[in-house]
Amino acid sequence: MSQPTVIFLLGPTASGKTALACALVDAVRDMSHIELVSVDSALVYRDMNIGTAKPAPAVLAKYPHRLIDLIAPTEAYSAAVFCRDARAAVADIVARGNVPLLVGGTMMYVKALLEGLSSMPAASKAVRALIESDASRLGWPAMHARLAAIDGATAARLDPNDSQRIQRALEVYDVSGVPLSVLQTRDKSSAPARNDFPYAATLIALVPADRVALHARIGVRFDNMLADGLVNEVRQLRTRYALTADMPSMRAVGYRQVWQFLDGASSEAQMREDGVAATRQLAKRQLTWLRSMPHSEVFDALAPTVAAQVTARVRAILGGRAAIT
Repeated sequence: MSQPTVIFLLGPTASGKTALACALVDAVRDMSHIELVSVDSALVYRDMNIGTAKPAPAVLAKYPHRLIDLIAPTEAYSAAVFCRDARAAVADIVARGNVPLLVGGTMMYVKALLEGLSSMPAASKAVRALIESDASRLGWPAMHARLAAIDGATAARLDPNDSQRIQRALEVYDVSGVPLSVLQTRDKSSAPARNDFPYAATLIALVPADRVALHARIGVRFDNMLADGLVNEVRQLRTRYALTADMPSMRAVGYRQVWQFLDGASSEAQMREDGVAATRQLAKRQLTWLRSMPHSEVFDALAPTVAAQVTARVRAILGGRAAIT
């Protein structure tokens, strides 16, 4: 018996993933019923709508997305938890004879879902770069405090200025979702834990051929977020929740820069410049992850015909399925 079909629609920020995913639901309705599953580490947070580019309520009502609005901004989410939640969502969709379409840009989650979480993950340049960026802004004692919140045992044995070991411990957690101290207590003679994905997965990658055009689109999108009230959204979040700048939700691109602005650490113009620059760096990391994923099918996200091209490919994938009435 062939494995059930699962499709991934992946791409960097501002590549048009959400709009295309919703269009696909309608475009193949005569063949199969597609259900959407979000693969986004920021969309899991409730009340963080503008800065995460969360689909509008009307869109979500027409095109429901799994794994959106799961937790409060004061909570943490990890690749391991995502794998648990995504597997449950996919299994439910497949059990009802429908097709899961996983859409988003958190490539670490995709890799974990497809390849499993190893007991001691390899180094990740993308994650390390983000940690180093935070450390240059906050200092290593602050990063040590961040580690203490997720892995007290490891933090307790490290000096607050031991940058190399703090960095590695944070990297291990960000990649695997498991504290370093927990991994180190496991039986070293056992093989790394694997969690093979029991479905026929097709990875569709939206990769803009023109990086300059993508950067322009990112700038416009960030300006639209500001016009839609991003600063006020962060202000309200700070009032409603007991947030700190070190929490994962407030380290998200856009929120981090607005937080600094509200604290008086930057001007409005500098906040906008920093936010756009950080979003471009995020897109660069996402593209790096995408390039490391074998067997992905690449489409130019900025091509006028991209929707038609991806629709044709998805219809070809689903061609052997019976229509659902």
